[in-house]
Amino acid sequence: MNVQDLPGYGLFVGPRPVAGELALLIAATIAALWLAGRLVRRTVRALVDREATEGTAQELSAIELRKRRETLESLADGIVRALILIIAFVMALDKLGLNVGPAIAGLGVVGVALGFGAQSLVKDYLAGTFILIENHYSKGDVVKIADVTGTVEDFTLRRTTLRDMDGTVHTVPNGLIGVTSNMTRVWGRINVDVTVAYGSDIDKVVDVLNEVGRRMADDATWKRRVLEAPRVERVEALSDFGVTLKVLGTVRAGDRWAAAGELRKRVLAAFKTHQIQMPGAQRVFVAHNGQPPAGAAPTDQDLAAGAD
Repeated sequence: MNVQDLPGYGLFVGPRPVAGELALLIAATIAALWLAGRLVRRTVRALVDREATEGTAQELSAIELRKRRETLESLADGIVRALILIIAFVMALDKLGLNVGPAIAGLGVVGVALGFGAQSLVKDYLAGTFILIENHYSKGDVVKIADVTGTVEDFTLRRTTLRDMDGTVHTVPNGLIGVTSNMTRVWGRINVDVTVAYGSDIDKVVDVLNEVGRRMADDATWKRRVLEAPRVERVEALSDFGVTLKVLGTVRAGDRWAAAGELRKRVLAAFKTHQIQMPGAQRVFVAHNGQPPAGAAPTDQDLAAGAD
């Protein structure tokens, strides 16, 4: 038996000193992990900082930005570390003289199978990553995603949880989100249509509506919430019932619904004070041979005769 055939001979002596190669491989792996960690942190920080200074993440607090950055760093760092360690492990087996061909082929088959089976999961995580970086929405925002509208109660890299106006909780995988409509981003519109009866003095109606909007903007309760006083923008339509006026204003995003309701309440009170008539449902009856049809509402003459 030759000395070269003894177990472990090639680890320290001989034409192939494996111990030295393994030590070099370990050192290279450690260096690669360190460099990859720094690269991941710098890349994620650059992306988040750019969105915080130029993009939609400008209104986020420093704490929220730090949480998002740490989440992205943890995900990216874990994926890169796993890839480096797998490659280093396969290379170490090859240095020890083991046949790694079947192992690599097996890993390839497993990778393909996982790729097909988990592609929706990967899509969810990728979509969640971009939602975090680009700040599409945060907890507490009212959004419409995947045909669901509600308040964001929870958000992870894989899914978003919404609660709608009825209290129903919806869980939406991030990969299904195509278009995101955020209704609580910085500011919102008061968008109210007001219809008055035909024959009304439109100029007077416009003046009354504008005055209502100015008083609402000057009110102590609404002064900090109304950014631009509601005013008549245009005549929106001439409908079957009356003339419709478009009233627009600007408020803080979260107050858009409450502000619209307050404006409607003030408009009703102002119309009552100024005797401006709003249209109601009208019924038209056609009399045959001078007699109203059965079930028709009584006329003024009928009511007067009944009173007598």
